[in-house]
Amino acid sequence: MMQIVRKNRKQVARKWAIIIIVMALLIWAFSGIQMSALKPTALEITKSILNGLFHPDWAYVWTGDGEDLISALVQTLAIAFLGTFISALLSVPFAFWAARTTHKFFTPRSTTGKVVLTVIRVFPEIVLAIMFIKAVGPGAYAGVLAVGIHSVGMLGKLFSEAVENIDRGANEAIVASGGTALDGLTLATLPAVMPEFMNYTLYRFEISVRSASILGMVGAGGIGAPLIFALQTRSWSRVGIILLGVIVMVTLIDALSGMIREKLV
Repeated sequence: MMQIVRKNRKQVARKWAIIIIVMALLIWAFSGIQMSALKPTALEITKSILNGLFHPDWAYVWTGDGEDLISALVQTLAIAFLGTFISALLSVPFAFWAARTTHKFFTPRSTTGKVVLTVIRVFPEIVLAIMFIKAVGPGAYAGVLAVGIHSVGMLGKLFSEAVENIDRGANEAIVASGGTALDGLTLATLPAVMPEFMNYTLYRFEISVRSASILGMVGAGGIGAPLIFALQTRSWSRVGIILLGVIVMVTLIDALSGMIREKLV
């Protein structure tokens, strides 16, 4: 009876300790934010923004000169698709490099692979875009490189976890019956992980579409460039039609990707 009471007390104490730590972290985080009063023109600006968003510039949808909404959205999709395609190919060898095939916590091969993927993920896409703009110049090429390199870090991690979680019975059976390690890889491992690879790639493509919509703000092509220009010039009707186009594009991509993923699973 006393043991049960002590156990309950420990559980209550642990819960309160967690609550206190979380509250302390929240207070510490909010204390670092300097709250400033709203500007006198805040209400006026908000009304202008909402008016523009609800009265979009429909003439910008298609002008035929390659500087319209549809052309920018197509370029954004192209950046996301090509960047995701490149990263999916590059992530496969990284995945097998980082995958842990033993129960040991530290193995030189997998540990170094995981460290490399972590380093790649550290750099946000917008930082990579700025770096590539300095290297190759502004435009869609820099956007493709930024999306592709950043996606390698995420897809490589997800792919490596898929490799770690597969059933190795088929692979071991092929090797035991006289097959080579390459036979086990091509006949057992890759067919087992390919559906998950495709699933993760489609999910990453959805994220890349959103990322490619922002990279244009720093000059990496796509819909972000006309969006930042419209914001700077306070052309709220242009901002409204651009945001509407992005919403429609992302919604359609999410729906189509979800349908494909359901068939793969």
